[in-house]
Amino acid sequence: MKVRVLGCSGGIGARARTTSFLVDDDILIDAGTGVEDLAVDELARIDHVFLTHSHLDHIAALPLLVDSVGALRARPIVVHALPETIEALRAHIFNWVIWPDFTEIPHYERPWMVFEPLAVDSVIRVGSRAIRSIAANHTVPALGFHLFTDAASLVFSGDTWPTDEFWRVVNGIADLRYLIIETAFSNKEQDLAITAKHLYPIQLGEQLQNLRREPEVLVTHLKPSDRDLIAREIEAWAGRFQPRLLERGQILEL
Repeated sequence: MKVRVLGCSGGIGARARTTSFLVDDDILIDAGTGVEDLAVDELARIDHVFLTHSHLDHIAALPLLVDSVGALRARPIVVHALPETIEALRAHIFNWVIWPDFTEIPHYERPWMVFEPLAVDSVIRVGSRAIRSIAANHTVPALGFHLFTDAASLVFSGDTWPTDEFWRVVNGIADLRYLIIETAFSNKEQDLAITAKHLYPIQLGEQLQNLRREPEVLVTHLKPSDRDLIAREIEAWAGRFQPRLLERGQILEL
């Protein structure tokens, strides 16, 4: 399994793309603006999209993805998400006001997109790969994901505030190779981080003390306006764990 980082920023700007990961060539984890850098033939190979939650920076490219390649595909794109996320997409995006409902186009018996509900601890297998949904704690219902093969595992926290259940799952994964964890705001913005239920560097350092495995720790979702400051604060407050910043274009192999 190869995981290609299409986007890992908490906002947009030059070279900044919001959250999305391409697994091999047929699975997306989140559908942020990073998806928009793929060629049409690459987009057409995507069969499954797994969404952590309904916020725009994680779903922005999904409507355009389906619109761009639906007619090129023999089967619908399957969107896996919490029922609350699916309801939000139906009500606010695929509602014939903001965007057409592609679960009915070109015909409800032959749609370009279908929704498949997830619950916490669901496991979806796609060939030799598996995606397990794990608990997250955000301002809307949200998930993280545990990706694994027979060889190794990767955990992506999604957007999350501290939750004991997350660390229980992470510490139970014996073959954990990568931990991708968010830290969106700087320490000076910790009040905003608390309101928005995102981590900040002091808190990241505190949370990593719960880690009982030895994965490579990669930090994602930094706000681009404060990226350099957040990076320095991560080094100061979580340096002994030696986390690195996740980079767009990076490829992680399992």
